[in-house]
Amino acid sequence: MSEQRVITVPEGLEGERVDVALSRLLGLSRSRAAELVAEGHVLLDGSAPVKSERVMAGAMLEAVIPSVAPVRVESIPVDDLTIVFEDDDLVVVDKPVGVAAHPGVGWTGPTVLGALAARGIRISTSGAPERQGIVHRLDVGTSGLMAVAKSEHAYTVVKQYFRDRVVDKTYHALVQGHPDPHTGTVDAPIARHPKHDFKFTVRSDGRPSVTHYDTLEAHRYASLLTIKLETGRTHQIRVHMSALKHPCVGDPLYGGDPTLARKVGLDRQWLHAVGLAFDHPRTGELVEFASEYPADLQHALDTIRSLD
Repeated sequence: MSEQRVITVPEGLEGERVDVALSRLLGLSRSRAAELVAEGHVLLDGSAPVKSERVMAGAMLEAVIPSVAPVRVESIPVDDLTIVFEDDDLVVVDKPVGVAAHPGVGWTGPTVLGALAARGIRISTSGAPERQGIVHRLDVGTSGLMAVAKSEHAYTVVKQYFRDRVVDKTYHALVQGHPDPHTGTVDAPIARHPKHDFKFTVRSDGRPSVTHYDTLEAHRYASLLTIKLETGRTHQIRVHMSALKHPCVGDPLYGGDPTLARKVGLDRQWLHAVGLAFDHPRTGELVEFASEYPADLQHALDTIRSLD
């Protein structure tokens, strides 16, 4: 089965790429829209475009959207994933680097949901089939604390907590150089990068994004920051630190120096979710969780300290 859609491009999308316009008009992910264009399922004024082609107001977009089978959650054990807390409503895990939150197109590696399934932990059935129970996510390359809902009640309540920005999320990041001022707030909208898939950037037409930071340690080559998020955009900390010209150590996608990364032995960004706190969805009592640095991040930090 497939769905066919014919839409006139509105003035507000004039000048956007075909895949961006399609994504916004049909509510698809940018990657899914790009796939449809690449596979020849999209016509722009009767001709097959490339995904980077720009649209004009009044142009006719035709799209045939094949049905996609739900992504199956594979039960894949992850031995170094630690369960920090579990009850009938929630499970909080300490996610290692290299593990995705949930299955996705193009990802064949381990996931938090697959690891929980391998341990026989049943989670909420709320949410999209491939991300049931997920109330927030961490990047594959970011380690630390992540909560998953086990009950339908917990999913509804905690998901709303995140929408209302009442969850206390604390990260530590090792960034290049020394932010000035040492304590501050980055209030800058974030959108997908216009030229690079899977990358984001500060743009005036992006979604509101607010990051608070404070310097914990200042060293010769880098500074250790504590970071609190008001919003939860994809790659938010990495994008905002890059915008300040102080990218995370070990993050070449957003301007990190590969020479420094090699010097401290890092092959991923130095970013860790160290704290998570919110009211329990059933009891209303505050629950707080903490995570220590994994070995690779601790080694990199120790090396930075030794270079002073």
